[in-house]
Amino acid sequence: MELLVWLAVLIVLPVVFLFNLLISRRNQADNAAASIDVYLKQRFDLIPNLVATVQGYMKHERDTLAQLTEMRERAMAETQSHADKVAMDAQMTRALGSVSVAVEGYPQLKASENFIRLQGALNEVEEKIAAARRNFNGSATDYNNGVQMFPANLLAGILGFETRALFAISDAERQNPGVNRKVSG
Repeated sequence: MELLVWLAVLIVLPVVFLFNLLISRRNQADNAAASIDVYLKQRFDLIPNLVATVQGYMKHERDTLAQLTEMRERAMAETQSHADKVAMDAQMTRALGSVSVAVEGYPQLKASENFIRLQGALNEVEEKIAAARRNFNGSATDYNNGVQMFPANLLAGILGFETRALFAISDAERQNPGVNRKVSG
């Protein structure tokens, strides 16, 4: 009888330890994801002001501005999965980047005090988002390791723990930007 008790303890304790480890790592990843959500909300709150400021100057870029507004509305929906948020973040970053590039053609806009303030606030939020992404990726990697590595992967599979998508840049963003140089003769 005593042998059965010890055998049960030897089986139950590691299972409890692995389960608690997986829960702890999942909670850390959830916390890091929530931090990203806070900064994304700050970004989304800046977008209507940015769009309103820029619209008066940028006649030709209205499609990009409308796309930004639409993405903001979709991103604010609470029903998005983590993978959807990662994809939406990448789309939003590209759209904001295209607005920043387009701004170069509007000297009055670049000199606008309101735009300068908004651009500074947006840059600050983007830096916070980047730091939060790094934190999330570290937490999610720890969690993913727990879900995928033996022996915890056996318990993770049984209990339905799934890996998390990491924030990463697209292949297009990995390329060095091209520089067009005119050589004068």
